[in-house]
Amino acid sequence: MYYFKRNRTLLGGAFTTAELIFHAVVRSVRSQHHNAVLAILINILQVLALVAVFYTIMSFLGPRIARIRGEFILYLLSGVFLFLTHIRSVGIVSGVSVGGNPMMLHSPMNMMVMLLATAFGALYTQVVTIIVILFLYSVTVAPLEIQDPGGAFAMLILAWFTGCSVGVVFMALKPWLPTVSTILNNIYRRLNMIFSGKMFVANALGGATLAMFAWNPLFHIIDQCRGFVFRNYYPRNTSWEYALWVGLALLLIGLLGIFFSRQHVSQSWSARR
Repeated sequence: MYYFKRNRTLLGGAFTTAELIFHAVVRSVRSQHHNAVLAILINILQVLALVAVFYTIMSFLGPRIARIRGEFILYLLSGVFLFLTHIRSVGIVSGVSVGGNPMMLHSPMNMMVMLLATAFGALYTQVVTIIVILFLYSVTVAPLEIQDPGGAFAMLILAWFTGCSVGVVFMALKPWLPTVSTILNNIYRRLNMIFSGKMFVANALGGATLAMFAWNPLFHIIDQCRGFVFRNYYPRNTSWEYALWVGLALLLIGLLGIFFSRQHVSQSWSARR
C-alpha cells in the first residue's frame, strides 16, 4: 500500500522539507495564473500602474514634499515596492486556511510547510518584479544609483517579514471570527495607504504628526530604506529594530493562535465562511 518514507537523519529530513517547500512554492506561484511568467508580468503591470498614480499625485503636490536630494523616481519606487511587498504578504498569508484545507490530506504536508511556501511564493514574485522594473528603467531611461543596496534589500525582506507576521495573526483569527478577521485585514491594508509614509519622510514631520505614524512598522521600514538608498538622507526619527521586534512578537502570537486552532480543527469551518 501507499506509505510516506520517513527520514532517519536530521539532514535527510531537512532536504526533504526543503524539497517539499520548493514544490509548494511553485504551486503557490502558479496558483495565481496558469502561466508563471504571465503571473509575474501581471504583477509588474500592477506595480507600474500604482507607481504612475503616485507619480501623478506627487507631481501635483510639488517636489518639495520629498525633502531628499536625489532621483525622484527612486524615491517613489523605494516607497511603493516596500508598501506592495508588505500589503500583499499580509493578504496572501492571511488567506491560508488553518482547518479543512485539502492539501493537509497529503501525508508529507503540514501547516508550517504550507505557510512557508505561501510566504516565499509572495517574496519570489515581488523580488522578480522589482529586479525587472529596476533593470528596465536603468537600461531604457537612466542608470539608478543606490548608496547601500544590501541595506535596502534587507529592508525589503523586513517589510515582507512583518507583512507575513501580520498575516499570520489574521490567519489564526480567521477560523474563530472570519468576518471580523476580514474586516480588520481590510482596515489594516487601507490604513497603510496613508500611514505607511511612502509619500513623505519622517524627518519632515512634526512631533504631533510623527506620533500618528510611529505605531506602524512599515512606516519605520520605508523611512529606514530611504536612508540606505539616498546618500543625503539620514533617518533619525525611525528605527528598523522596532519593526523587527514588532514582527517577531506578532509572529509568535500568530503561531500560538494557529497551534491552538489546530487543536480544535473542524471540517465544518469552511462551511461557516
